[in-house]
Amino acid sequence: MPVKQPISPGRRRFRQPLWPYLFALPMVLWLLAVFGYPMVKVVQYSFQVVGGKTVRWVGLANYKFILRDPIFWKSLSNNAFLLLAVPILLALSLLFAILLFERIRGWRFYRAVVFLPYVLAPTAVGLAFGYMYQYNGVLNTLLRHLGVAGADWLGKASLVMPSVMSVIIWQQLGFGVVLFLARLMSVPAELYEAARIDGANWWQEHRHITIPQLRLAIEFFAVVEVITMLSWVFNYVYVMTAGGPGFASHVLEYYIYKNAFAFRAMGVASAVAVMLLAVTMVLVVFYFRLRNASQAAEE
Repeated sequence: MPVKQPISPGRRRFRQPLWPYLFALPMVLWLLAVFGYPMVKVVQYSFQVVGGKTVRWVGLANYKFILRDPIFWKSLSNNAFLLLAVPILLALSLLFAILLFERIRGWRFYRAVVFLPYVLAPTAVGLAFGYMYQYNGVLNTLLRHLGVAGADWLGKASLVMPSVMSVIIWQQLGFGVVLFLARLMSVPAELYEAARIDGANWWQEHRHITIPQLRLAIEFFAVVEVITMLSWVFNYVYVMTAGGPGFASHVLEYYIYKNAFAFRAMGVASAVAVMLLAVTMVLVVFYFRLRNASQAAEE
């Protein structure tokens, strides 16, 4: 009687039915239509000059113009300045998450209060703080009642970006706190009890237990916030400062918007969008490689 040969894993995978993939096909086609096609057109426009119905191929001219444009470099430097918010967010989120994890009195209320700004629309947050930071706004009025001279928070070039950054930190803080707190809830309590028995103090507990347990969450939050500071701050700038005073608060997204819709330079805007997309993709790939390396080290 002939012996039946075992099916190799490769042939077994090949013989799997294809019909389950048909369920995902409509969504894949939808994503390609909504995101794939516009992305291809943006890359195409970055090598062209688009004027009405006239389209002319210019190669790398748009990219060369960008690299010679001082407004682009000012926008890039402002985005780089906003990256300073990332370590601040990490530190504050970690601190508040630890305090809430230790069940301070009213911790449920504080958790809701901290997370509430994150669910608000950035445009609404920007409008509210725009009125608050005006020269005769709420903040300066309060300071004058306290006998302190107010500042032109949004009208002075040296203060406008720190003011915008403070709003972003206020709104993004809740995400980090809830993310870290959710991870802390799954940490075995026995680890902290053993540390206390061994005589560890508060700082040693969180340095040797909390932070290592939160490593993957910290890495994820840091990468997400870096991407946010590079490509998700348009709403704040648009409603709070409109890029002013002068070009003091221009960011890359606002630079794209002005070139695309105000100056009708679609090629220049597309070139900056492609560069921003490339940087974002590098960060995403870096995060996945970092996560895989961390998981491999744990195994």
